[in-house]
Amino acid sequence: MRLDELEGAVRETLSRHVGVARPLGADPAGQAIRRANRIRRRRTAVGLSLAAVATVVVSTGMAQFGPGSDRQGSPIVVIGDPDPSVRPLPTATVPAPMPSPGTSADLLVGGTLISADGERLDLPSVGPAERARPLPTGGGLLVIGAPTTAGRSLWVAQNDGLVQVLLAGAGRIVLAPDGRQVAWRDGSDLLVAGVIGTQLIGSVRTPAPAGAEPVQFVGDNVLVRLDPNAPGHTLWRPGADRLTAGGDHSTLNVYGTLPDGRLIGQVVTSDPRGTCLAVLDPTPALKRVRTGCGPQLSPDGAGGVSPDGRWLLVNGRVGKVSRSLLIDLRRLGPDTTAVSAGPPVTGAVAWTTDSDASYLDSAGQLVRIDVDQTRAGNPAEPTPVADVRAGDRPVLVTGS
Repeated sequence: MRLDELEGAVRETLSRHVGVARPLGADPAGQAIRRANRIRRRRTAVGLSLAAVATVVVSTGMAQFGPGSDRQGSPIVVIGDPDPSVRPLPTATVPAPMPSPGTSADLLVGGTLISADGERLDLPSVGPAERARPLPTGGGLLVIGAPTTAGRSLWVAQNDGLVQVLLAGAGRIVLAPDGRQVAWRDGSDLLVAGVIGTQLIGSVRTPAPAGAEPVQFVGDNVLVRLDPNAPGHTLWRPGADRLTAGGDHSTLNVYGTLPDGRLIGQVVTSDPRGTCLAVLDPTPALKRVRTGCGPQLSPDGAGGVSPDGRWLLVNGRVGKVSRSLLIDLRRLGPDTTAVSAGPPVTGAVAWTTDSDASYLDSAGQLVRIDVDQTRAGNPAEPTPVADVRAGDRPVLVTGS
């Protein structure tokens, strides 16, 4: 065979081998394509599901907070958690002087949180405050703003420096003792919502009489004052009942709850000595269980009940002098007595134990009450709060 014939035979053999498509034991490219198609279909399905959920959530939010909800006045702003990547850098805590020797209370001074152990956290985005309470899960505060011409606001201020607005333009705002619920007035309605993280969820509303305002939570119910200029309260059970007058027309103020759920309030009676204290059933009618008269009580409503339900710290008068009074609720009866505890209470009372309480006086100074010392005839003296600038009003953090 000539050389050229041999080369032709070799070329023909190689061409036949190349032209035959031999099956492979595995097809990596085909597997990759099929896997990509499955992922694409799965993502499309998930995206459609999320879009449907988002549509329901947005529709629900519009139903609750939109302009068609028969709400009057400025709109309520409910803001969720922003992108954490754009959060402001937290302000580092640095040692600071103790706000008061031996005091276990935290204070919000201007835009700075001063803890009981002397540490501080700057929260410059928080405006003038009226009340403050720790977040249910810790790590920050729920802050109720002072009233303005635009209404009140509710902030959540976290210890990482993030400050957000949960409510704006609201009427009176009250928080549950555990900080997990909030009630507020919005136009002609009262509303309640749960506090989860940095959002409000599951809002429930009911029409309310003009002037009616939430006062405090009693379990899952909301105590409502029907008229700010007249005695009379009722309990509203959100989601189950509409707000209605419950037959109480004599309760002026409610100071707190006893361990068994009953309330301690100031009531109007026919006693010539003026208003009296009463134990009230936690029902819409607020039926009186027991009444005690004697101390001259202030009508301002400032005061608080100790965690064990024995002591009431309340504003009143000793002779012609305004003072805070300590009253033993176990001796509530026809001849109830009180002892002078210190200067009048302004704002919230923070009971840190069953026998220790703190509050601020009218000058913004901190007052610490020790029950044993008070009963021994040694009223508390106010102590200046460190680092208070002109125009700042300290706020006591309750429940801390």
